[in-house]
Amino acid sequence: MISGEIIPVYSNVITKEYREVLSRKKFGFSGETIEYLLSAVEKYGILVDPAPSGITLPDMKDVPFYEVVLERRDDSAYLVTGNIKHFPKEPYIVTPRELLDILSSNK
Repeated sequence: MISGEIIPVYSNVITKEYREVLSRKKFGFSGETIEYLLSAVEKYGILVDPAPSGITLPDMKDVPFYEVVLERRDDSAYLVTGNIKHFPKEPYIVTPRELLDILSSNK
């Protein structure tokens, strides 16, 4: 992200979700670390206010992530997830491994 190879696309809903999830005791992150990570996303990323898609997903908390990627598809945006089965089968919805393969093939 810092080198510009990956540009995060996010919304205020997503940063709020990340802040809440990363604050869970099981992850052990300090408030300072969480703020550092999120400030990097905000500094190097693209903030969008996506249009509602009307999609229904197995976990409706995933909808903001799907809508953000739809908003930026013209920029070859990808939704990177470990829960690929929770999303429609689309070439722009990839696993972390698939994104690494995409990045490697673009060099």
